[in-house]
Amino acid sequence: VSERKFLAPIVFGSSVLFYIGILFSYSVLTPAALNFFVSYADGVVESLWSIDKYFEFVLVLMLSTGLSFQVPVIQLLLGQTGIVSSEKMFSVWRYVVVGSVIAAAVLTPSTDPFTQTLLAAPLIGLYLGGASLVRLVEQKQSQTE
Repeated sequence: VSERKFLAPIVFGSSVLFYIGILFSYSVLTPAALNFFVSYADGVVESLWSIDKYFEFVLVLMLSTGLSFQVPVIQLLLGQTGIVSSEKMFSVWRYVVVGSVIAAAVLTPSTDPFTQTLLAAPLIGLYLGGASLVRLVEQKQSQTE
């Protein structure tokens, strides 16, 4: 019963966040990246898109975004097991901003900064939201003790 109480919210939250990441990628990142690719050097370079390359591009972008939206779940696991506290999570926020920008640059296939910012901003928000959730769990645990 204890494992179910511990894992059920994590599995549910992980699934919801993954699908939100896929939806975000499909509705926001993919159109922005495709717009960049189509308009980049318009008239100078001819865009040759095959269906295979298009689907590969969209699927890689959606999968990587869905996985990157798992940050709060990882934070909650680390916080509940006592490996990292919310204080430590909040103290390294500057590194998280830099890491999120680097991760967005790696995860987005396009090279434009707009698409990278579209992914970095939610990553930063998810990290801060996850740290806040860990703080709430810590406060709840300290009240019950």
